Amino acid sequence: MNFWQWSIDGLLALTLLWLAWRMLAGQGLFRALVLFVAFSFIMALAWVRLAAVDIALAEAAIGAGLSGTALLVTWRRMSNGQPRQSKPNPDHHDPQ
Repeated sequence: MNFWQWSIDGLLALTLLWLAWRMLAGQGLFRALVLFVAFSFIMALAWVRLAAVDIALAEAAIGAGLSGTALLVTWRRMSNGQPRQSKPNPDHHDPQ
């Protein structure tokens, strides 16, 4: 392997680590879901670099496509695109 191939592999590895860290340490659920989809696409590129094209296609189709879409649709249905706000319960009395 030459310098450029090592550089591409190193960049892919660092990008995967950075995306995983940002996904786990992030504040917003939507941001984590988008980073999950990006992670899946970059992982598919890593599988291509490892000459496992069949696994790369499965990762792109299932990991990014199907799972990412299902998670985003679920997030949309749960929150209607808005952050959840807690409503005060009128039956709850504060013991103070």
